[in-house]
Amino acid sequence: MQFSAKLISVAAFCLLAGCSSLNPFASKPDPKKLPAPLVEIKSTIAVKQAWLVSIGSSANYVFSPAVDGSSVYVAAADGTLAKIDATSGRSVWRINAGFSLTAGVGAGLGSVVVAGGKGNLFAFDTDGKLRWKVQESSEILSTPAIGAGLVVIRSNDNRISAYDLETGAKKWSVERPLPPLILRAVPGLLVVGDQVIVALPGGRMSSLALKNGGLRWEAVVGEPKGNTELERVADVSGLPVVVGKDVCATSYQGRVGCFDLNTGSPRWVKNISSEVGGSADERFMFASDSVGTVNAFNRDGGSSAWRNDKLARRRLSAPISFGRSVAVGDFEGYVHFLSREDGSFIGRVATDGSQILAAPIVVGSNLIVQTKSGSVVAFAAE
Repeated sequence: MQFSAKLISVAAFCLLAGCSSLNPFASKPDPKKLPAPLVEIKSTIAVKQAWLVSIGSSANYVFSPAVDGSSVYVAAADGTLAKIDATSGRSVWRINAGFSLTAGVGAGLGSVVVAGGKGNLFAFDTDGKLRWKVQESSEILSTPAIGAGLVVIRSNDNRISAYDLETGAKKWSVERPLPPLILRAVPGLLVVGDQVIVALPGGRMSSLALKNGGLRWEAVVGEPKGNTELERVADVSGLPVVVGKDVCATSYQGRVGCFDLNTGSPRWVKNISSEVGGSADERFMFASDSVGTVNAFNRDGGSSAWRNDKLARRRLSAPISFGRSVAVGDFEGYVHFLSREDGSFIGRVATDGSQILAAPIVVGSNLIVQTKSGSVVAFAAE
């Protein structure tokens, strides 16, 4: 999460005053603001590394692996794009797109789509050959969504556009209202049948018709509150998730909830603040909140099933249901496995020591994470 701000005066003050441990007058860090130390756990789940691929740094962007059939597609900020066999981790091909990337990967229907600097959008085929490229109105941070022969993107000026997947021809474009202040975050898009679900700034989640971009419904996930613009930031965060007839989402300084997929009517909402989003399975909705608590809500009614607050301030990723566990990454590259039933720790594995920004994904029997430094790691639970 980032806000636009100028910190020159603060930096200058530190240079003059010596903001370091060498300054005898420097205040000690408040232990209540430090990341929680990891508690020792007795592992009851056997997790082993299935494969590892180095793809390159994500820099200041969030990249998530994409799955299409038996292949995983991954990208990095320097323009690297690769196709990996999901089972073995074997690199099928690796190219450099020739431009820096800001978002991706979207994959499906024989296409691989990524966003480049200054609002460029590029589509490749599954052999890594460029099919088309177009120029969008502003920077793209959200992963492109693919479905029904279209690729749908959201640019930072809150414009949602759809392009023909084969030719790159623009099919439609709509612009939604933009609040005065928003998170520099990655609200997601999800194609479901004949609609695209779009997470938006200002606490809104919209359903647009894939055919023409017409508004089908709009749901209030987070209600902006407070006296200042900063206090009123309530952007919907992460990728909405669809389970059955529900679509569930979270918002920053707002709420978590599940809504009717066809009408947007709320089934239930609970107060929570999350910058990273959540996930759901047939029984629970999971969400990591802004202070580092992992929450589980009963999907039928929204009552609290459990909460684990032992990972406070560890800058958690969105959690994901994985077998009998819930997996969540943190800022030091650890993947924590919590019991799906009660939230207790049942396992932990390390990666390369850098933050896991995007939510882990489940591919078959593997859990796949991508770190900020560029490690793409698959874990298997025995």
